[in-house]
Amino acid sequence: MIMHVDGAAWVLEVAGAPLVRRERSWGDPGPGLALLEVRGCGVCHTDLGYADGSVAPRAPLPLVLGHEVVGRVLAVGTGASESLVGRLVLAPAVSPCKRCAACVRGRATSCTRGRMPGNDADGAFATHTFVPAHDVVALPEPTDGAGTIGRASLYPWQLAPISDAATTAEQALERAKVVLGDVAIFVGAGGVGGFGAQLARLRGARVIAIDRAAARLEALATLVDETIDASGLEARDVRARVRETIERRGWSGAPVRVFETSGTPAGQKVAFDLLTRGGSLSVVGFTPEAVSLRLSNVMALDAEVFGNWGCDPALYGGVVSAALEGALSVAPFVEARPLDEVNDVLERMHQGALQKRVVLVPATGATTPQPRRTA
Repeated sequence: MIMHVDGAAWVLEVAGAPLVRRERSWGDPGPGLALLEVRGCGVCHTDLGYADGSVAPRAPLPLVLGHEVVGRVLAVGTGASESLVGRLVLAPAVSPCKRCAACVRGRATSCTRGRMPGNDADGAFATHTFVPAHDVVALPEPTDGAGTIGRASLYPWQLAPISDAATTAEQALERAKVVLGDVAIFVGAGGVGGFGAQLARLRGARVIAIDRAAARLEALATLVDETIDASGLEARDVRARVRETIERRGWSGAPVRVFETSGTPAGQKVAFDLLTRGGSLSVVGFTPEAVSLRLSNVMALDAEVFGNWGCDPALYGGVVSAALEGALSVAPFVEARPLDEVNDVLERMHQGALQKRVVLVPATGATTPQPRRTA
């Protein structure tokens, strides 16, 4: 039996040019893959980098972007569990190969043979997409007339940013070994930073969120311990505010874990300036621009600095459960936009005009087509 599902995809054909809508058909999934009917795909700054040409994806153009996807499984290829067919699932942003040297030694996030939708292969700015089946997280079915799931009553599309923004933050917290009593500082309170700040607090850390957007800080105010508005402040001024906060709250002497989640040169400079003796800095945000830093600070402070690429799929279940139970607040930080507005969303992201994580949702008629089968 051969499956064909008709739909559409928004394709990056030329870097720096708008994505182009193209009619597409999807056939049987290849070995180990699942064919998803997309319910929602989050828009990440990584997508913007690919779209504007500041970052080159690994696959050649034309390419369908999008790697934060929730969808329903229509079919699976050989080697994948047939029990997934018909299930709502969340797909990891990066699926490691599980066989290379990095995977074998427990560093799945360093895998160079993994598959990232919208980077290694076509992604989910489309009505349908293929994803590796072995790491998808099955979601509960809606139990009410509104179509929401979990105790938090989330629409499935609202979980799409968990695929990258929230789980990447969880991986950074895991690598930094954040535990009860630590001070966790997030430079950049949107997207990854906003979710990371919440997840750090769930671990028992004392959390400080720093941003230049008052609206982002206001949204997080009740979910963290302290917020600092960095608008108009130099790096040294932010550092002074952080030190004053730590002393005032009686947190002096606690390990300080800094997370750079703004993805801006200014944010990276601030984050590096917040390094403390014996502390750590996790670089989670990305900017293609060069940043001048005095690396000798790392030596002098006996500190640690490390990067973070994606998340080990083994950590996804816990983050998804936290969101479904409401321990991780999701709904106030995401918004839906029609898939055909993808170019406007990317432009607004480029302008820094987005305050919430945008999830692109295919039109209702495009998300529920009946598969067309031919012998």
